[in-house]
Amino acid sequence: MQSKVKSNAEEPTNGSDTSKPKKNDRFTWWQSLLILVLTLGICLTAGYYISDKYFWKDTDSMQIAERIKYYKDQVDQKPNDPKNRVQLGYSYFLKGDNDEAIKQYEVAKDLDKNYFDAYLNLSIVYDKENQTDNALEMASKAVKISPKDYKGYVLQGRSYRKLKMYDKANASLEEASKLMPANTDIIYEIGHVAEAQGNKKDAEKIYKEALSYDPLYKPALKGLERLTAKK
Repeated sequence: MQSKVKSNAEEPTNGSDTSKPKKNDRFTWWQSLLILVLTLGICLTAGYYISDKYFWKDTDSMQIAERIKYYKDQVDQKPNDPKNRVQLGYSYFLKGDNDEAIKQYEVAKDLDKNYFDAYLNLSIVYDKENQTDNALEMASKAVKISPKDYKGYVLQGRSYRKLKMYDKANASLEEASKLMPANTDIIYEIGHVAEAQGNKKDAEKIYKEALSYDPLYKPALKGLERLTAKK
C-alpha cells in the first residue's frame, strides 16, 4: 500500500573530487542486496501502511537499524530529496520512534508542498499517536493532492470515525470504495463505522465480507472478537 510526486528541489553540489568513490558509495554486494530485500519486504515503496497486515511488528531490530543507516546515508547524499526523507521517516516509525518519523515527514513536506507520501505518512503517525485532528488534516491534504488515490480517503474516513463524524466518515470511505472496490482496508473501516454507531449486525456482516476476500485479515478478525465480547 502508489502515487509518486517528484521534488522540484535541486540536489546541491558538494564540490568533491568525483574521480574517487565516496565512502557512502562503497557498499558490498551483500549490503546492497540486504537493503533491497528490506526495502521490498518491510515497506511499500512510499513507506506507509494502512492496516496491521503491512506492519511487521516482529521485524528484527538489526534489520531496522541497517535500514535507518542506509537512508541516513541517502539523505546525507541528497538532502533535498523528499523521497529519501519519507523512507527514513518510515524507518524510524518501524523502530517505534514516532517523533523522529514526524520530523522527517515534515521535512519532506517542506521540500515539496505537494508530496503526497509525506502527508499520507504524517496522517498515519498522528493517528498512531492519537492526534486525530492532525491526522485528519494531513489525510485531507493528501486527498486534495491526489484525489484519485484511495488511501487518503481511507485515512480521512478513519479520522472522521474517531471524531464521531460518522456521515463524513462514510462519505470518505464511499469515495475510497469507488476507487478501489473490494479492498479489505476500506471494507473494514466501513464496518468499524457501523460498529461505532452501535449497528452490530451490520458491522458483523461487513467484517465477514472483508474476511471473504482475506480470511486472515487481522483487523476484521479482531472486530468480530469485539462484537462477540459485547454480546
